[in-house]
Amino acid sequence: MRLPATAVMGALALSALLIACAPAKPPTTSLRLAPAQDAPKNARVIIDDQPVGSLDFITKRGVALPPGKHRITIEADGYLPWDLEVDAGDKGGLIKLDVKMVKVPD
Repeated sequence: MRLPATAVMGALALSALLIACAPAKPPTTSLRLAPAQDAPKNARVIIDDQPVGSLDFITKRGVALPPGKHRITIEADGYLPWDLEVDAGDKGGLIKLDVKMVKVPD
């Protein structure tokens, strides 16, 4: 059974209208970490209380942050936690953080 050309064209027009009217996702901000040479590669990166990967992994890949404020925490055994709040704007962009971890004093 073939559909009339007008039905096909109407369906295509409706699809295009729905796509055009869909709310646009706000751009994300790219979070990049630049750890010091002596930072432990297996340190845990936590964003907004959610573990996202090792420091080594996140350093290589980065993280896309949605607009808003975010708490970035990096933890490793034998080191003091590194903690910072960042504000990812609603226009996207880049946030680059220099990470210097401090060993727990003896």
